[in-house]
Amino acid sequence: MRWEGNRESENVEDHRGDGGGGGGFGFGGRSIGIGTIVVALIGGWVLGVNPMTILGLLSGGGPVQVSQQQQQRPRAEGNDREYKLMKVVLADTEDVWTDLFRRNGGTYQMPKMKVFSGAIQTACGTGRSATGPFYCPGDQDIYIDLDFFRLLEQRFHAPGEFAQAYVVAHEVGHHVQNLMGLSDKVHNAQRNASERQANALSVRLELQADCFAGVWAYHANRARSIIEKGDVEAALNAATAIGDDALQKQAGGEVMPDSFTHGSSAQRVRWFNRGIESGEIAQCNTFEARQL
Repeated sequence: MRWEGNRESENVEDHRGDGGGGGGFGFGGRSIGIGTIVVALIGGWVLGVNPMTILGLLSGGGPVQVSQQQQQRPRAEGNDREYKLMKVVLADTEDVWTDLFRRNGGTYQMPKMKVFSGAIQTACGTGRSATGPFYCPGDQDIYIDLDFFRLLEQRFHAPGEFAQAYVVAHEVGHHVQNLMGLSDKVHNAQRNASERQANALSVRLELQADCFAGVWAYHANRARSIIEKGDVEAALNAATAIGDDALQKQAGGEVMPDSFTHGSSAQRVRWFNRGIESGEIAQCNTFEARQL
């Protein structure tokens, strides 16, 4: 991925070394993140419970308490390569979505990204590293522990800087949904829905965020030629690795489509491709799609 020398966002804060907070992290549909699809697997290891049980909780059954001792690390100076990459990718999403909102008569409100280690207090509760990257609608911030990328590379075999950029763009996609009022509509509908229906709505929300990530990649590449050979494959590999079916298989459990909250590997790949091939927001309407 070609990114070095590009503009860096001023909306990134380095909270590594700040220390964490107590308490659990409340999901219940209120925080949205690509990492929540791996917390079931990680939570199974940490808590010694069936990952399928945690998957059920993540679909709206209640909060998940992830009690994990985090070793304090000294505050980073914020000049490491991955941190700089985060700043550049966020800046790129700012440029793309500001332009797209303006074309449609709107104004894009830029989110902040908070890089942390261990735990951090958010408007959605205490965010923990085991949760993975997530977006909190309550404060409109994106939270990420860069150690997630080690997990992505080592456990899920999805390395590469463009794969990391895809993760950020997906979370920004949730911010776009929040600004468009889609997140609230989905969460309100989930309150009166069955567990199966609530999960299905969550899948459509997540797949749309994947598509929005593709829309960003399309416009960023046209404007700045950021994509190199193998980059798209890296992003698709990441999308494949964190599909619900792939995670359930890796957890040693049965694949249960009704419990999916983020979509299958094939679905995630399909919607990211749809976004990156079209570059059109209208092509990302997963809520009216007959087939995901």
